[in-house]
Amino acid sequence: MQRRTFLHVTAGAASALACSPLALGEEQERKTPVVYPDPAVEVIDPRFAKYIVGNAAVERLYTGARWAEGPVWFGDGRYLLFSDIPNNRILRWLEDTGEVTVYRSPSNYSNGNSRDRQGRLLTCEHDTRRLTRTEYDGTITVLMDQFQGKKLNAPNDLVAHSDGAIWFTDPGYGIMSNYEGHKAAFELPTNVYRLDPNTRQATVVASELDKPNGLCFSPDEKKLYVVDTGVPKRPGDPHPIRVYDVEDGVRLKNGRLFANMAPGSSDGIRCDVDGNVWSAAGWAGEGYNGVHVFAPDGAIIGKIHLPETCANLCFGGAKKNRLFMAASQSLYALYVGTQGAQTP
Repeated sequence: MQRRTFLHVTAGAASALACSPLALGEEQERKTPVVYPDPAVEVIDPRFAKYIVGNAAVERLYTGARWAEGPVWFGDGRYLLFSDIPNNRILRWLEDTGEVTVYRSPSNYSNGNSRDRQGRLLTCEHDTRRLTRTEYDGTITVLMDQFQGKKLNAPNDLVAHSDGAIWFTDPGYGIMSNYEGHKAAFELPTNVYRLDPNTRQATVVASELDKPNGLCFSPDEKKLYVVDTGVPKRPGDPHPIRVYDVEDGVRLKNGRLFANMAPGSSDGIRCDVDGNVWSAAGWAGEGYNGVHVFAPDGAIIGKIHLPETCANLCFGGAKKNRLFMAASQSLYALYVGTQGAQTP
């Protein structure tokens, strides 16, 4: 299929303007005509057609990160926060002006971000190997940095349940090198945890994944989807998104393959209100990189093509119908014909 070309903005120029409004190249990109419907949005299954807004195009909002991750929407402030892990900072994009500023630096090499049910920022930090909450006054509370007397590896991504519990993954990428944290030995298996922030009691809810990564609940919270970005043990093994049944809101059972992302990989994932899974996709080149959308039955129904590997995504905007995509060095957005599930 025909794909729209995104104009290149050099990293040097973008970095120089990292705390200012749109870079010069991006201003030029906005003037470049876009054919509607945007050819970067591909219908694979007719079920995806209703999610396309015919005169909405993929927009690049910012470029200049080294590895953009962990987008989270703050509707009360009309801004998006996202991590730039190797640059050790969290950036803030303002909806009103398009300005990008530094929200937190250093960020302890933050990765995944989310919000609890009271609207407070939750963050996975690689360098300090901990899960934190930013209070209303800006102070930072450490929610968890160890389990059974051993340090966490490097928490990666997280999601809050309606009962207040925080579910997060701990694959340890932040201690595998000095680029996104600091190199250190693994003290714990690569688990998925459930943390009660009131009692600070944590339990392991999944331990069989090699590198548990992005995760999200179905709209009714009866299922949990978890990405495994580990290296397959045998040729032909899947690059899986797994799905589990959630029992009594506290345990997982009946883990099984939901989707195979081979030859590339997923990373961050989100559900919409219809139960479709919107998955970041990358590491497999043109025609693959971007976002893959799966129906609740696991069938791929659509793609959003990006010129960069996508790491994570979230729904936001005033009506929760704008998909924000953190992709390698850039931040992209697309208005869609659905809304995110469980967006604070």
